[in-house]
Amino acid sequence: MDPHRGRGAQENPVNRFEALSFETDDDAWIDDDPRPLKTTFLRDDSQSILNRNNAEDLSFDFSVNPYRGCEHGCSYCYARTYHEYLGFSAGLDFESKIVVKADAPVLLEKELGRRKTSPGMIAMSGVTDCYQPVERKLEITRRCLEVMARFRQPVGLITKNALVARDVDYLGELARHGAACVFLSITTLDPKLARILEPRASSPRARLDAMRALADAGVPVGPSAAPMIPGLNDHELPAILTACKEAGATFGRYSMVRLPGAVAGIFEQWLDRHFPDRKEKILNRIRAAQGGALNNTTPRERMRGSGEAAGQLRALHHATCRRLGLATRPPELNTAAFRRVLPGQGELF
Repeated sequence: MDPHRGRGAQENPVNRFEALSFETDDDAWIDDDPRPLKTTFLRDDSQSILNRNNAEDLSFDFSVNPYRGCEHGCSYCYARTYHEYLGFSAGLDFESKIVVKADAPVLLEKELGRRKTSPGMIAMSGVTDCYQPVERKLEITRRCLEVMARFRQPVGLITKNALVARDVDYLGELARHGAACVFLSITTLDPKLARILEPRASSPRARLDAMRALADAGVPVGPSAAPMIPGLNDHELPAILTACKEAGATFGRYSMVRLPGAVAGIFEQWLDRHFPDRKEKILNRIRAAQGGALNNTTPRERMRGSGEAAGQLRALHHATCRRLGLATRPPELNTAAFRRVLPGQGELF
């Protein structure tokens, strides 16, 4: 049994940026603590919220990340390494020490209010999921979307949390101006696999229900089947796309798993716990799809992989989308409807 039930990682690997680390003595007498690891929330007092995208293989101009760290606990998450820049570990710290940008809506309003035209497309969840479980209480993402709806600021959103359907009012308003689209990240339709692969994310069924609610409200929506893990869930890609089409999806995409830095070790330990008999097969297939390594930093190639197996998955995705009538990319969002507004005032002409 996992000592930290409901968590993707089970330990804190050493932070590569820290000169000192703490180790426990295996011979020491340590009382078992039956209490689950609790999440702590830390305030981030950043004075800016728009982060410019410089990656040539990402299609947004800026990102807004209301939270850093992610309780969903996906062992494969590439964003775990970003927690190391904060002095934390990419392991349990990433899942249990969540940094909260409480002022994000105010900062966003100020930054958009200084502009006469849209800064381009903004992505939410460019790093970690903007619908953390605590979002239900804090509503930081919802208030950011309220700001964007007033400004008619184009936003593309990706999440594993069905809570996104709560904000169908603001997303629907943006969609009426061609300024919103949503990706529901769906890696598997198997609830048992989802429970251990993404322990604190919404169930696959709940995500499909959220997709249907958004589609019914006129919000362009589709799956991000990401990541596809060779030998584990890649065989589900056609079924995922089919289920999403039935739920109202109009587009779909996927990406290949990549395991940067400490993420590789965390994922390997996850395989040891849950799929020890398939561990080497899965790792070898990842290497075959990522140029012989567990990670790939080459722009464009890192998302789709390379080699024969990666090419077959790419062909399968395109063939399935063609058969279902799904676009292989989201609609281009409209920046022309952007309007500059100030708090308490109407549109500035």
